[in-house]
Amino acid sequence: MTTTIRPTGPLQQGADGAAFRSYDVCVNSRRVGAITLATDPAFGPAMGVIRGLRVDEPDRGRGRGTVALLAAEEVLRGWGCTQVRAAVPADAVAALRLADALGYTERSRVMAKRLPAEPPALPASVAGRPMTEAEFTVWHHDEQENYARSWIARGVPADQARAKAEADHRELLPEGLATPGTHLEVLVSDGAVVGHVWVARRRPDEEPGAYVYDVAVAEEHRGRGHGRSLMLLAERAALADGMSTLALHVFTDNVPALRLYESLGYEPVEYNRAKALI
Repeated sequence: MTTTIRPTGPLQQGADGAAFRSYDVCVNSRRVGAITLATDPAFGPAMGVIRGLRVDEPDRGRGRGTVALLAAEEVLRGWGCTQVRAAVPADAVAALRLADALGYTERSRVMAKRLPAEPPALPASVAGRPMTEAEFTVWHHDEQENYARSWIARGVPADQARAKAEADHRELLPEGLATPGTHLEVLVSDGAVVGHVWVARRRPDEEPGAYVYDVAVAEEHRGRGHGRSLMLLAERAALADGMSTLALHVFTDNVPALRLYESLGYEPVEYNRAKALI
């Protein structure tokens, strides 16, 4: 019996080169599941995305998912993709095992926590305040470049990384500091700004709650607990906006950040896996 993927409709293509197509997973002519393939508009058409791979319960455990995923990679190569990524829920044990077996490595993860009923207190030595317009101008320029470099350092081509940085900031901060549902705060210690945090409501197509899009301590002020204070400041901003959960994205190789978030009660909800298509 042969497992294949068969298109359910024509290839959808955008003016920017983005592509999208859904497929049935079939054994001979019998439908046993589904998979959707796309290119990532944030990274560009060279980055393929696998979404919604599903094999129906009676056909699981027979290698159908493995064959479907390998066939999907061939399709993406035909589209000119050089990399592929997939977001896997933290509780999808079988999918995580399949990703491991086929060489998908964890690049980053999404973590989340349910917020306490009352805003956490900041240490007496620090205070938070909104970012000023002058501070925003400097931060916005530096943040886009730093964000792009973080992807470049992890193997993403520079043009794709910078395209993603520009697209994300354009989408998330269309009105700068005045963007609704957005909080850009700085942490002050002994009269000096020692770090910043960017918190906003999650996108309409995502789970309700708040999201930390950026948090950083100035290099000369690291090692003094300011990262924890910034995260408490983020929780306060989310609670003030009526949010009950707070999520964030962290690169897997950023071990200090991972340990901090774990100590604050954040748990993985999604793993971002990636693979080079060679």
